[in-house]
Amino acid sequence: MPEIFVVRHGQASFGSDNYDQLSELGWQQARWLGNFWKEHWGEDGRPFDHIVSGDLQRHRETAQGICEGLGLDKRQVEELPQLNEFDFKKVMQAYSEKDPDSAPAAGAERTDYYRFLKQAMHAWSSGDIDGAESWQQFEQRIEEVLGVLAAGARGGRTLVVSSGGAIAMMVRQVLGAPSHSVTQLNMQIRNTAVSHFFAGRTGLTLHSFNHVPHLDNRERREYITYS
Repeated sequence: MPEIFVVRHGQASFGSDNYDQLSELGWQQARWLGNFWKEHWGEDGRPFDHIVSGDLQRHRETAQGICEGLGLDKRQVEELPQLNEFDFKKVMQAYSEKDPDSAPAAGAERTDYYRFLKQAMHAWSSGDIDGAESWQQFEQRIEEVLGVLAAGARGGRTLVVSSGGAIAMMVRQVLGAPSHSVTQLNMQIRNTAVSHFFAGRTGLTLHSFNHVPHLDNRERREYITYS
C-alpha cells in the first residue's frame, strides 16, 4: 500500500532576524532522521520513491539534511508551495491589532508567544481576523495538496517536508476532526517529527502522528524541540 511520511522541518532560528533558516541543531535533526531511515531501510537501497517539500528555506534545508543523511542527491526533491506554512506573522499581527493588550511584550518567554499564537489561530479560524490568506483558503490548498500526494504515491513511499500548521491541517482533514483541533495539533508537533499516512482507494488514513524515532532515546531526547 502506498505510504506517505510527512516531516515537520528541523528547529528553525526562533528569535533571530531570519526565523526561516535552520539552526545548527535543526540541520542535525534532519541528518539524524535521514541516517535513521538509511539504517532502517538499508536493504531497500532507496527508502523513498518520491521526495517533495514546501519552498520555504526551512523546508528546503530540512529536505537537504535528510537527503544528506540518506546519501541521496538533494536535486531529487520536488517543491510544492501548497505545503508552505500559513503566514503566522500576519495572523498574529492581525490579532494584536484586534486585541493589543493580549500581545506579548518584546523579549517575552516562549510560552507567552505560543499562548498568543494559539489565541490568534482561534480568532483566524473563527473568521474574526484576516491573515495573508483566509482560513478557508488555507483549508482548500491543504486539501488540494493531499489529493496530489495521494494520487502521486503510486504504491511506493513518498517523503514530504512541511510545517506544523500545514501538517496539523492535514491530520484534521484526514480524521474529519473539527477546525479547532488544528491549533491543538500544531502546538504538539515536534521538529523533524514524522506523521505516517497510508494512501488507499478511499483516500488517506493516518497510521502514526508526531513520531521522532531518531531522537527518542537516552542520548538524544534533550534535542527534541518544538519551534
